Amino acid sequence: MGARKKTKPAWERGYNGHVFWLGKKKLGKVTVHADRQAQHKYTWEAGGKTGAADDLDSARKAVEFAVLVADKQLDLFS
Repeated sequence: MGARKKTKPAWERGYNGHVFWLGKKKLGKVTVHADRQAQHKYTWEAGGKTGAADDLDSARKAVEFAVLVADKQLDLFS
């Protein structure tokens, strides 16, 4: 029988940022600041965590790491 391929999360570019999807489930996102006076150019949120970064690559890696950690971490109240 044919083995099923495991679906991998993928990045999709949006209007003012990028979104990290697993099928139809949004795992996280990176948003670009319109304000040039902001301390960081990008903010990100994933897995119940948020942060900021100066470059897109760092922000995307932070989202991927937060998703990975959230997937592995045990729920405190289960």
